[in-house]
Order: sequence, then structure tokens, then C-alpha cells
Amino acid sequence: MNAIEISGLSKTFKGKRWSRVEALKNLSLSVEVGEIFGFLGPNGAGKSTTIKTLMGLIEPSAGNARIMGKEISSPEARRQVGYLPENPAFYDYLGAQEYLNFVGAAFGMEPQELAVKTEQVLKQLELWEARKRPMRSYSKGMVQRVGLAQVLIHDPQVCILDEPMSGLDPVGRALVKEIMLDLKKRGKCVFFSTHIIADVESVCDRVGIILKGELQSVERVDDIMSRGVVGYDVTVRDSAGHSSERYVGKDELSSAMAKLQAEGGEVTLIEPRRKSLEDFFLDIIKKRG
Repeated sequence: MNAIEISGLSKTFKGKRWSRVEALKNLSLSVEVGEIFGFLGPNGAGKSTTIKTLMGLIEPSAGNARIMGKEISSPEARRQVGYLPENPAFYDYLGAQEYLNFVGAAFGMEPQELAVKTEQVLKQLELWEARKRPMRSYSKGMVQRVGLAQVLIHDPQVCILDEPMSGLDPVGRALVKEIMLDLKKRGKCVFFSTHIIADVESVCDRVGIILKGELQSVERVDDIMSRGVVGYDVTVRDSAGHSSERYVGKDELSSAMAKLQAEGGEVTLIEPRRKSLEDFFLDIIKKRG
């Protein structure tokens, strides 16, 4: 059973002057249990519309979706999900601890279990010292971390995160990536949207690229990186012990190695030069944009 199963999902909005805006066009996608899946696309591509449809905040014009085998409209599906919206907004007169108690109670957690889990999550997200302060006094990054805390509080099987790195400094981003990898180790599914390519490259198993409401490509990140070799940086040491580096094209490595050996040079290092995930993404945008 897949954690998320989307089939033929479409959404049409009414635009200006009664025009039709196709925000999603026949999107089909499956995400596995224990997988970190990055949903990548430029602003306005359909990432948030997809996520809001999965969460039941928007009704699709066509198609359907399941979470852990349950229809997205069912309460059973909701219990399996932790959700972080793109721009989280909370009762700003509450502290983080009080707010998490409210969220945990809504999910039916027992008081003792909730107290333990709240302390654990707030310490994990470095909010424990500020737990009783009203959230109106929090920075944007702290509010974002409260949003992540509400995702984790009831230990869901599926975490759906809309731009989770938004507003976070480098330390906060590193913490979120660490949390994602820990969730994967525990067999959870993490589905997150972003337009920050480096975040996908560092944590994701697979990436889906969406453009103008249409899914353009779904690939394993390691496959993209492995087949993206365009050449090699070769470090050579000559007979006098001096080292130099030269670039060798992808199809020229064998002949270059033979030539270097004939010249008496010693190859000490060969490093592949790859196209990045950013190059892959931009190629798709240029071809299909």
C-alpha cells in the first residue's frame, strides 16, 4: 500500500472575466511508505493546490486521492496525516505548549501521553524555553517551527509539508532536514513542496517536477545525479612531484588516461563533474515552459 495515491487529479478555478484557470491537469502520482518525496516547481505551478486538495481544503474538479489507502475525504485519512500549510497562522495569544495541548487533544491523545510528547517535540524543535510565551512574540522562524511541532505531535504516518523551509535560517533548515531523515528512518512518509532545489537534492529519495499544473517528471534523485556526469576533473602528478588538474570530457577518459600514462604522469584523483538537480530542473522548464 502506498502512503499517498493520486489519480487523475484536476482543479479548475474561475479567473478574471469568467475565464477558466486550470491549476491542476490530470495529475497522477504515488508516494511510498518510508519515502521522502520532493514536489518541485516554480511559484504558481500547482504545488499548494495539490496539497490543499489532498488535505480536503479544496475540492477537486476531477480525480481522486487516497492517504494510507483511505479516501482523502474520510476521517480515517485525516488521522494519519500531519500537515504544515505554506503560511501557518495560529492563535497568537497562546504559547507553543498550550497550542500543542489543544492540537493533541483534537487528535484524541491521552493527557499523560500528550504531556510527554509535547515536551519531546518542543525540545527537538528548540522551542522549550519559549513554550509559555504568547506566539505573537515569536519570530517568523519560531512560528514555522511551531507548525512543524503540530505536524509531529500525534506521530502521523504521513507528513505533508508545504514549503517547510520558508522563513528558516540555515540552522533551522538543517534541523528540519534532520527531522525529515529521522521520520524516514521510522518508516514515515514525507511529502513536501519547495522551490529550493538544494533541499530536494540533500534529503529526497524521489522528486516530482510540476509546471503549469501538469506533472512533468518523476525521478529518483540518485538516478538524476548518476546519469548527469558530463566529464571528469583529473589530478595528475608528474615525475618531479608537481600536481596539476585538467578537465576530461565524458567520452574521452580512456584515451586521456592512456596518454597520461605514456607521458609518465601518475593519476592521483578522478572526480566526476555532474549536472546538478538544478540543471535538470531548468532543462525541463526551458523545454516545456
